[in-house]
Formats: sequence, structure tokens, C-alpha cells
Amino acid sequence: MKKKLIQHTTKHFEKLFQKKPEHIFLSPGRINIIGEHVDYNDGFVLPAAINKYICFAISKNKSSECALVAQDLNDIYSFDLKDKLQPIEKMWVNYILGVLQQLKEKGLPEKGFSIVFSSTIPMGAGLSSSAALECGIAYAMNKIFHLKLSKEEIARIGQTAEHTFAGVNCGIMDQFAAVFGKKNNVIKLDCTTLAYEYHKANFKEYQLVLFDSCVKHTHLTSGYNDRRNEVEEGLAIIKATYPEVTSFRNCTEKMVISLKDTFGEIIFNRCLFVVQEIERVELAVRALTNGNIEQLGDLMTKTHFGLSELYEVSCPEMDFLVKEALTIPEIIGARMMGGGFGGCTINLVKKENVNAVIEKMRRAYATQYNIDLKYYKIKIATGTSEYAI
Repeated sequence: MKKKLIQHTTKHFEKLFQKKPEHIFLSPGRINIIGEHVDYNDGFVLPAAINKYICFAISKNKSSECALVAQDLNDIYSFDLKDKLQPIEKMWVNYILGVLQQLKEKGLPEKGFSIVFSSTIPMGAGLSSSAALECGIAYAMNKIFHLKLSKEEIARIGQTAEHTFAGVNCGIMDQFAAVFGKKNNVIKLDCTTLAYEYHKANFKEYQLVLFDSCVKHTHLTSGYNDRRNEVEEGLAIIKATYPEVTSFRNCTEKMVISLKDTFGEIIFNRCLFVVQEIERVELAVRALTNGNIEQLGDLMTKTHFGLSELYEVSCPEMDFLVKEALTIPEIIGARMMGGGFGGCTINLVKKENVNAVIEKMRRAYATQYNIDLKYYKIKIATGTSEYAI
């Protein structure tokens, strides 16, 4: 799959520019095993890079002219690196320009280049194709022009590009996972300090399978902003009653329950979810360390129902996929993944039954919604890197 993507991208580069690319880079998508909506609540997350990639074929030239070729979109954008780079109407271009503008400020030489990129990361499925694009460009420029940026700087440049040029106020998790990903390891990441540690991801006789609902409801952005406001309001109430609390991280479930009447139902539900989810990440790391994959699956499922019933960021299609999955004995854990209101569910499926389970889920989803359910069998992979030609 990886080699096929590289050949596909390289061939297109050669066809357009009549020469072989000088460099090939791969930048992965990501999953999050557990730890949803806690990145902005001082919690920990448990992401990993996956074996779905954007491939970049790149060569420098002798001018300051640059050509960006989005092979999958059949689109080209050209510009002069000497010009001040600003957002344009094409969103895919903005992710790249947002990175390059920051790199110019850090001393990127005004030397031109040609890039062709192609991807196996499904768009709109919540696997962070945008972070893969941003971090892939930053990583490539760092290598080609010897900018001496650290991995953390590359991740932050990707995040800032998303804020400033794409207008999405995202956290750091996606970019961090894209850059720091390590084969067969998940990353326990503190999104506040960026302290991190790797943990072996041995799922034993189980495999991770994503089911793509193929829906995205429009209230993701407004719902996200509402949740942020609600938990901030809740935390202020907690701090007023319990001055020793500095963040949700040192707040207990008992404290939240004691303030149920003060909060009102909505704020109570939001805060209860956050405190429980922060605890679930710790338990999930322990389960992985101890090889207790059944417990990990149970924690993932509990996260889904927390997201659906307490945080209210699910949707009928996602709830259906999880409830249907839980009727199948070979699936030991299932949950919605990402910001919510659509995207993928992540499932722990018995390896020997994967194909039969996929068929069962596809039939059920087609019967319920008349939608062809997409699926992705995934492995945990290395972060953004250069491929030796």
C-alpha cells in the first residue's frame, strides 16, 4: 500500500516535471485510542500515527517560483516564495502556505521547489489529513533546507498554520501524533505541557478497525465552541467551592457530584464526562501495559456512551454503529472518535473474524441508512519521515 502510493506520486511528478523527484516524504494520519475532548481540559490523550499517509515528491529549482500539485484533486497552485503569503480561497493550499509563511519568518531560503502530493488518508473521516499535510510540508522543508527545527517546533508550526490560514482553532494532538508517531506505540500526551511517553500497543489477538459513517453533521464547530464554554463555566463553579482545584485533572468525580444541583443538568453532565474521561485514559494505559485488552475495549465503549449521553457530541449514525458493533461478540470495544457529529468509530475486533465482522456491519448500516459503510483496517505506524529513494 505504502509502496503503491509512492510509485503513484513519483510517476505523476515525473510526468509533470520531466525528471525524478529529489526527495520523498511520508506523513501519516492519526487515531486517538481514548481521551476525547480532554485536550482543552488539561487531560491526557492517547493518540498514534497510522499506516495511512500523504506522500510528497519534491525537488528544488533555481528560481523562487513554487508549484504545488494536489494529485488527488487534479489541482495546481503556483506562487513566488518572495511574495508575502496570505490565505486564499482554496483550503488545501492554505494549510501549506500557513506553514511556509512561518518558515520564511524562521529563515527559510527564498528558493523555489515543486511538490506533488497524494494521499491514502480518507478526507473528512476524522483521521487528520490536514495535520499530515501541514507537518509533512514543515518536515520536508526542514530537511531540504537544513532549518534545524525540532519535532516539537514542526508540530507547533502545523497547529499555527491551521489557526491562522485555515481558521480552525485546533489543539496540538493531531500534529503531535503525526510528527512523534512511533511504530507499534501509542503516545500518552499531556496537551498542556507537551510532556509525553510511549507505551507499547500490543492488541494481541485483536485488530483496530475503523468504520466510516460517511456523514458529517454541520454543528461540529458550534457544538465544539458550546462545549468549551460549558466546561469553563463548570470549572469556575468547582474552583469557587474547592479552591484546591486548579484544573479538571485534580478534580474528582465526588466533587462534581456534590455540585450537581448548583451546576444544572447540562453543566453537570459535561463536567462529569471530562473527569471520567481523564480517569479512563490512565486506566487505558494501565490496561495496555498489563496486556488486558478486554479492559481497554470496555473503557473505549464507556467513552462512547459518555460522549453520546453526557457530552452530547454523537449523532444517530455513530450511535447506531457502536450499538450494532456491541451485538457482535468478536468486537470487544467500540466508540466514536474525534470531535463528533460524524466521522469514524474505532473498534477492537478479533483478528480471525475481521472480514466477517466488516461484512456484518456493512449489511446492517446499508439496511438502516442506505449508506455504503467504508472501513479501514489500520496498524500503528511511524511518524512523518523521509523515504530513502
